[in-house]
Amino acid sequence: MGTNSAIVVNHVSKSYGDFRAVDDLSFEVFRGQIFAMLGPNGAGKSTTIRMILDIIKPDTGTITILGGALNDQTKDRLGYLPEERGLYRNVKVVEMLAYLGTLKGLSNRDAQKRAMTLLEELDLAERAKSKVSELSKGNQQKVQFAATMLHEPDVLILDEPTTGLDPVNTLVIKDLIVRMKERGSAVIMSTHQMWQVEEMADRLVMINKGKQALYGTVDEVRQQYALHAIIVKGEGDWARLPGVIRVEENARTGTFLYMDKATTSNQILAAIAADSRMTIDRFELAVPSLNDIFIQVAGEHLPEDYVQQTQEKELVYE
Repeated sequence: MGTNSAIVVNHVSKSYGDFRAVDDLSFEVFRGQIFAMLGPNGAGKSTTIRMILDIIKPDTGTITILGGALNDQTKDRLGYLPEERGLYRNVKVVEMLAYLGTLKGLSNRDAQKRAMTLLEELDLAERAKSKVSELSKGNQQKVQFAATMLHEPDVLILDEPTTGLDPVNTLVIKDLIVRMKERGSAVIMSTHQMWQVEEMADRLVMINKGKQALYGTVDEVRQQYALHAIIVKGEGDWARLPGVIRVEENARTGTFLYMDKATTSNQILAAIAADSRMTIDRFELAVPSLNDIFIQVAGEHLPEDYVQQTQEKELVYE
């Protein structure tokens, strides 16, 4: 366990009867990073989160949070946004936020001040004295997020934090998440929004059938699935290049140049630069998006319409 560790999940398993929801799962979450937890429905993500929060106990293995076992003191240093939101509907927004803040150890004055600051940032200051039930679903979701981070937790666990929000409010929530990271908090984000993971996350774990399927930085995971190929756009007889064994045209993403094992991308680039008959507007490694990798790893466990909507004959490369 590193000195910068916020959460360490060590060979954890959990079964319900004959069904093993989590199977020998291990990963580490660091302070000052956004850590994405991915996986199809039923993969074991929710069970893992509940074990981290000590709602349920693992059958085997250990979970360390902020240097030890979860207790009353460390619970106050956690913030949790569940997928199923729940708020006191008939209470004024600012009063509810202040009350929740005091439960996490803030004074009523500090809780009131922080609540108003967050409501201003979330463009909800004018609704501070409205009852929660009078807000739209989107605004209720923003209030729920404010309640999660009001006490500036050292560990922030977010289950689908932007689901149902419009693009403007999604950007507001993303900015607040990044701010929590920058102040040194560890952020765990369980989501199906792969573009958000690529845009925001430092590291990730993908769980499939309760087991660790992928683990590492976003770049490391994408590089694991990279083809030994280059994507180019431009003009030239690509098949003439030394080391190119196959050329495939893709009208949307560009031309794929598949190389033999002994050839590197730098050698191909040098050969193009040396040939006056060739011009290039784009040149990059063929590295798949996380969404493509997600489908490749967990496709058999995804709804058919999800795969049909997001997968095409060729992988989508960025």
